[in-house]
Amino acid sequence: MSERLYISALYDYYGTLLTKKQQLYFEDYYFNNLSLAEISDNYEVSRSAVHKQLKDVELKLNNYETKLKLYQKGIKIKELTTDLDVSICEKINELI
Repeated sequence: MSERLYISALYDYYGTLLTKKQQLYFEDYYFNNLSLAEISDNYEVSRSAVHKQLKDVELKLNNYETKLKLYQKGIKIKELTTDLDVSICEKINELI
């Protein structure tokens, strides 16, 4: 899995733990494919400030995963449930 997809998956698990500003920058960069310059123009901050926030977000997301391992557990649960009844799998996946 590419680093970009991995970080986006971690954001799905831990995004609400970030500040609102970090969430906005992250979503603009990773989901809306805006450049650092575009984000800095939109929020009237320097490009380096946006870059620093995005790097901080990546570190935080990786730190949360190191400690909580929710992403890894989610993958293991999906692997274990592949042989279960489809309706049970759907219910389990809703909880993950």
